[in-house]
Amino acid sequence: MTAVVVVGAQWGDEGKGKIVDIFTEHADMVVRFGGGPNAGHTLVVGDDKLVVRLIPSGILREQTKCVLAQGMVIDPASLLAELDELAKRGLLRAGRSLAVSDRAHAILPYHVLVDGLREQRPGALGTTKRGVGPCYEDKAARRGVPLGALRDLARAGSLVEHALASWDPAIRALGGEPPTVREVMEKLSALAPRILPLLADTSALVEQAVREGKRVLLEGAQGTLLDVDHGTYPFVTSSHATAGGACTGTGVGPSRIDFVVGLVKAYCTRVGGGPFPTELTDEVGERLRKVGDEYGSVTGRPRRTGWLDLPALRYAVRVNGLDGLALTKLDVLTGIDELKVCVGYRTPSGVTRDFPIDDLDRATPVYESVAGWRDELGAAREISALPEPARRYVERIEKEAGCPIVLLSVGSRRDETIALRDPFLGQVRRR
Repeated sequence: MTAVVVVGAQWGDEGKGKIVDIFTEHADMVVRFGGGPNAGHTLVVGDDKLVVRLIPSGILREQTKCVLAQGMVIDPASLLAELDELAKRGLLRAGRSLAVSDRAHAILPYHVLVDGLREQRPGALGTTKRGVGPCYEDKAARRGVPLGALRDLARAGSLVEHALASWDPAIRALGGEPPTVREVMEKLSALAPRILPLLADTSALVEQAVREGKRVLLEGAQGTLLDVDHGTYPFVTSSHATAGGACTGTGVGPSRIDFVVGLVKAYCTRVGGGPFPTELTDEVGERLRKVGDEYGSVTGRPRRTGWLDLPALRYAVRVNGLDGLALTKLDVLTGIDELKVCVGYRTPSGVTRDFPIDDLDRATPVYESVAGWRDELGAAREISALPEPARRYVERIEKEAGCPIVLLSVGSRRDETIALRDPFLGQVRRR
């Protein structure tokens, strides 16, 4: 297979960093197609932990070309800081290349300012305050600044002036002081010499790679339930986090996609505001948070934790057209004697197995209890090596989702993985 899409099947934070890193072992190119520096991927390299926010985790593979596509919004200063951090750790050596779309939009200081000011007000959405939403607003309002505009700083200055004219009253109404065009352009002018050599027509690069039969991994950000069209609106991100976003975000047609993998945690988490029906606010929820290290990789905020939601997973399988699931953090459930899974919902219209996405505030989860396990899972490399209750839990997820599991993560390290099928090679391992 040539083009494989990887997306989150829940509210994000499903462990995309590790899984994408594993899949890129056989990839020639890995492409990030949406989101911005609000999406952090945690990578474990040996005993070292690294968080990347913009650069695809495939940067750790020497043979893999990394692409930041046009569906993204990119803070130039954050991008360069991340490149510098990778270089400092010795992870950005010769042979590791990065291309950035000249049509991706720039997150600028006024976007970050607006985001932060909004989050201080009652009813805030709980964003990462990185300016992602306001930048997408500018893009939709046709007053954004594509990175390609940095090739002509005079033109970029005109675009910034136009955007600031719209933002000025909003910033002042929020109690802030807007930056001047000169202040913004001084920062951009200093960054431009390092950004310009990275810019390319990435849509053409990705299409050419697919046409030549190279293995291309298209990597999403956040998760299905945060998608601006298919998520728990209005508590969503500003981009398309579902598999369809891979096409619009890269400029590659849907007929080019061969396989779609959905990442799902063995339980659920959510960051920020919004409905979370299976949320646990007791000692079990706190245990999941501590054992699973459930703290935002970008903000450090504690994640909300809860039981696995099977109706939500079936919804993700449907709207993404998932071909396979990668199940992560199964090991975190070790030591809990009784697990629960949400199998349906009670709604004003009755009990349903569907995910009542537009009626979650009036829906109550229906749970079933399943046996837990106490044996550690980290040494397992085949499903048959898992304790029986863990194996039954995995089989239940696969059956209820109606989608095969292609990979199981039983620990944070790269080697703590049960690989059942390689989405590029099509190989199926025995269970």
